Amino acid sequence: MKVSYHGHSIVKVETNGKTILIDPFITGNDLTDLKVEDERPDVIILTHGHGDHVGDTVALAKKSDALVIAVNELAVYLSHQGVNAHPMHIGGSREFEFGRVKFTQAFHGSGMEQEDGTFLYMGMPAGVLLMAEGKTIYHAGDTGIFSDMKLIGELHPIDLAFLPIGDNFTMGPDDAALAAKFLQAKTVVPVHFNTFPPIKQDPHEFVAKLEQKNGQVLEPGESIEL
Repeated sequence: MKVSYHGHSIVKVETNGKTILIDPFITGNDLTDLKVEDERPDVIILTHGHGDHVGDTVALAKKSDALVIAVNELAVYLSHQGVNAHPMHIGGSREFEFGRVKFTQAFHGSGMEQEDGTFLYMGMPAGVLLMAEGKTIYHAGDTGIFSDMKLIGELHPIDLAFLPIGDNFTMGPDDAALAAKFLQAKTVVPVHFNTFPPIKQDPHEFVAKLEQKNGQVLEPGESIEL
């Protein structure tokens, strides 16, 4: 299994003959190495309904007929955009041909801003557990720290965790370091930093904070083999 990071919160997983993109915010993301015209995902998994996570989902899914997996409200919204979407929700899991997906809680928001300045509710924000080839990947989405991260790690021993460190909108480095301790993941990779001025952080400083010395900074396009 190959797992690669592509700036902001984009994670690509190549497993069981399928390519999975998590939170494909490509257009408008100055840190990503990806181009929409080059990507042909089989599956897209979304953590929540903010533009910097939904990103180019509709264009990508229509081009490659990708299955989009998201919490119910976001999945229903996307289905009305002509996307093949599978609805799930927090605590629920489902076996797909590429592996098992389970949504966890996250503490954040989820909504699409409309032209009149109002927001369309997109359901609860979530984290994602992806289990394939005997490995477990945890993408926390956008969230603050919460103590049930201990339970997530106990129920699903995690091989690789992606944690936001940007602060302002999510956990900052100190809280994310404690979250890493709660989760007890074998490897922790920081995400959701430096894309915008309010989330400017040094990922190497975050990795240095980890008591378990299990952090790894991935530059956009770099990967880990599990």
